[in-house]
Amino acid sequence: MITVLIGENVPDLAFGLGLLFTRAGYRTRTTITGDATLASARDDAPDLIVMNPRLPGIDGFDICRRLRAGPATARLPIIMLSVRHQPAEVTAAHAAGADDYIGKPYDNHDLLARAEKLLHRSTPTRETPDFP
Repeated sequence: MITVLIGENVPDLAFGLGLLFTRAGYRTRTTITGDATLASARDDAPDLIVMNPRLPGIDGFDICRRLRAGPATARLPIIMLSVRHQPAEVTAAHAAGADDYIGKPYDNHDLLARAEKLLHRSTPTRETPDFP
């Protein structure tokens, strides 16, 4: 089963993201700090990371850079999900290594479609669940 690591420090959003991906057929793990997100990704690499770039502790930009520097995590698909949808932040996210950047509020179907696209790109033979 495909695992999505969710790094989100707002409890309601973390719960909602977990529910969204679980209902779409994915296994999820949730972390609420940057340190926990980085440790979880390194200890048991997920198939996809969806995270807030403004996590407490290590921020999402630094997490991206650190994961891209490690051979075991360099190719993990990463989606940044943020309320700050400004060109400078989008550019910074991509420069740090994020594969996609989605502004909040987000559309559930769009988020799942982008996640599926990244999952297919990262492993062409991977089966992703259908979503509503």
